[in-house]
Amino acid sequence: MKNILITGGAGFIGSNFVHFMLSKYSNYAIVNFDALTYAGNLENLASIENNPQYRFVKGDICNKDHVISVLRDNSIDTIVHFAAESHVDRSISGPAVFVQTNVVGTQVLLDAAREIGIERFLHVSTDEVYGSLGTTGFFTEESSIRPNSPYSASKASSDMLVMAYHHTFGFPGLVTRCSNNYGPYQFPEKLIPLMITNALNDRSLPVYGDGLNVRDWLYVEDHCSALDVVLHKGTIGDVYNIGGHNEWKNIDIVKLVLKELGKPESLISFVKDRPGHDRRYAIDAVKIKNELGWVPAYQFEVGIKKTIEWYLQNKLWWERITSGEYKKYYAAQYSERE
Repeated sequence: MKNILITGGAGFIGSNFVHFMLSKYSNYAIVNFDALTYAGNLENLASIENNPQYRFVKGDICNKDHVISVLRDNSIDTIVHFAAESHVDRSISGPAVFVQTNVVGTQVLLDAAREIGIERFLHVSTDEVYGSLGTTGFFTEESSIRPNSPYSASKASSDMLVMAYHHTFGFPGLVTRCSNNYGPYQFPEKLIPLMITNALNDRSLPVYGDGLNVRDWLYVEDHCSALDVVLHKGTIGDVYNIGGHNEWKNIDIVKLVLKELGKPESLISFVKDRPGHDRRYAIDAVKIKNELGWVPAYQFEVGIKKTIEWYLQNKLWWERITSGEYKKYYAAQYSERE
C-alpha cells in the first residue's frame, strides 16, 4: 500500500482522513478525488495543498473513463471511498441524485477498480443502513439491513454492491459502518455545527419533533483512526461497525452546546419532524475492538469541547460556507492547474 485514492476527500470526514493519513504516513501518496458538490470544501485542506505527498483531482465517480485515468496515472493500489450524497433531509427532497452518486457512482468505481486491479477497497458507510432501534439493543454486523430514508437506502445499496463484488469476483472490498460523527470541518447544516453556529449568532436552534431521537456520537478523529486500522488489518470481505458507545438525545446535545457557549435555552425552537425520522441508533463495536484492537481515544466531554472551540476559532470558515463564498476557492486556487 503506497498510493491511495480517497474519493470525497474534500468533505467533512474525508478531509479529516486526508489530514490523518498524511500526518501518520510519510511514505504514502494521497490523491483526493472529489466532485466538489455542496459539502466539498477545499479550504478544509488548504494547509496541505502544497504537500508533495498530496494531489487533488476534481472529478465525478460516475465518470468511469476519468476514474480509470486517475487510477492509472497515479499508480493507485488502494481506494478509500467516502464520496456520497449524505444528508437525509436532502435525500427526502431530491432522492434521484442520491441513487446516481451513491449507487451508480459506487458501481462505476468498483468496475474501474477491478479493471485496474487494486489491492484494497474500503467503502465507508453508515449505521443508518440498519434502520431504527427500539429503546434497547445495539446494531451488530449481523443486524438486518432496513434503511428508512432515500439516503440510507442508497448507502445500503452501495454496501451490498461492494459485498456482491467480493463474493462474485473476489474483489478486495471491505465495508465500515459508523455512528454519527462530529468535529472540525463539518458542514454547518448537520446537527452539532448547526447548533453551534446558530447559537453564536443568537439565532433559533431548530430541533425536530420532541428532540428525543437518540444517536451514538463519535469524534471524527476516532473514526479516522478506526478506518486506518480496518484499511491495514481488516479481513477482506468483512463489515466493521465503528461507534463510540456514546448515546445522546438530540435535545440534550443542543442543551449542552448552549451551556458551553453560555447561551439561553430559549433559543431552542421545536419544529415539525422530518418524514421517516429514525428514533434511535446504537452501534456495537465489539468486533473491531476484539479483532483489530481499536477503541476510541476521545471521551465525548472532551470531543465536544474541542469541536466547539474549533468553531469559535474558525468563524471565517463557517461564515464563508453559510454565505456560499467557499465555492470560489477552487477557481481561485486550481483554475490555472487544470
